[in-house]
Amino acid sequence: MALCTLHPLPYETDPRGRFERIRQAPGAVLLDSGRPAADRGRYDLMSAWPRRILQAQPEENGAAYFQRLREALAELGSAELPEGCELPFAGGLIGLLAYDFGRQLERLPHTTASDLTLPPARLGLYGWALITDHRMGTCQLVFHPSVSSAEQQRLIAVFSEPFEAVGSQFRLLQPFAADQQPAQYRRAIERIQRYIGAGDCYQVNYAQRFSATYAGDPWQAYSVLREACPTPFAGFMSLAEGAVLSLSPERFLRSHSGQVETRPIKGTRPRSAEAQADAEQANALLASTKDRAENLMIVDLLRNDLGRTCEIGSIRVPELFALESYPNVHHLVSSITGTLAAGKDAFDLLAGSFPGGSITGAPKIRAMQIIDELEPTDRSIYCGSLLYIDVRGEMDSSITIRTLLACEGRISCWGGGGIVADSDPEEEYQESLTKVRVLMQTLEHG
Repeated sequence: MALCTLHPLPYETDPRGRFERIRQAPGAVLLDSGRPAADRGRYDLMSAWPRRILQAQPEENGAAYFQRLREALAELGSAELPEGCELPFAGGLIGLLAYDFGRQLERLPHTTASDLTLPPARLGLYGWALITDHRMGTCQLVFHPSVSSAEQQRLIAVFSEPFEAVGSQFRLLQPFAADQQPAQYRRAIERIQRYIGAGDCYQVNYAQRFSATYAGDPWQAYSVLREACPTPFAGFMSLAEGAVLSLSPERFLRSHSGQVETRPIKGTRPRSAEAQADAEQANALLASTKDRAENLMIVDLLRNDLGRTCEIGSIRVPELFALESYPNVHHLVSSITGTLAAGKDAFDLLAGSFPGGSITGAPKIRAMQIIDELEPTDRSIYCGSLLYIDVRGEMDSSITIRTLLACEGRISCWGGGGIVADSDPEEEYQESLTKVRVLMQTLEHG
């Protein structure tokens, strides 16, 4: 088996300085663990200049698209990292799946308006990456064996030579505005509760979109947001039309040496600046019968999703109702694990589980049908995924909540929550604001 080549660079906790050097290159992408402020993520990964970009066509079957991705990895060729190296990527695919890609995996209606320019899926094939391992305190360029010596030297120079950052200051041209009136949002929640009462579903994740026009460089916006809301599954992805800016706290699926993990978030409380009040909010979340029931519904759903591709009897729930706290919210998080069955790969895992159950509802297909009926526009990148899949089959992915899409002069973000039978419409409306308030206010206040 051919080995990747490694080139060490000085360790830096914050990846933004190095990403500045490549962010205007074609296909520039950063998967960012939010260090040093966030402390749960281990790796930062960045790359640019992909060999190919593979986009899903609007009517393309999802299985056919995943087969194209498999063939692209085979085209790049098998490779391993040197013995003892724990880095997560040896060359392969990095990119995004929009929430709406789910329609290409399942037979679902499409009545929402498609008013944002984003393909349902877009992954690039990359022969190199710069990876920081915060546990080991290392930063290394990783070159797939197919990368020529001349290209290796060019990339080493990119990250070693003097550099001066450039970019126009980001500014909003107007405050964010919701695409639904509060009364409309509340009526949708009441409609969901009627569906629940009729036995159609147990829970539906309902969301609204907030948008503003802007001028300047979305990268500057990401950098400011990262300071305000550091999270372990953040990321920035340059697009021809603009950029994806993600401050997500949520892992979707990870596959490492055949071991699979998903970590759904379900249950949220706002943070307080006053220590006692903040602790009370956290304790209220941990004790909430409603939030624990919501979380358990999604755990059961995801156990079923993983069961499509994992060995019978291998699925476990090592964490149930754990508290995770971020600058603006407390979350209730669980962990579900399993072992990939023989003959199954990361693409099978995605096909059986996408989009994530924590942002659809239960049962999943009926919940997605109701989302399509009641939400006025496509979700686009919201509740999709940023991910990598390398030539060894290693994969990690986020769920793109707390995520913005800057596209053709408009920047959009989304907030929502899981609706159940005893949800209070007013509280749910406020929760949709709480989840993204820090993003909107940070950009509005410049």
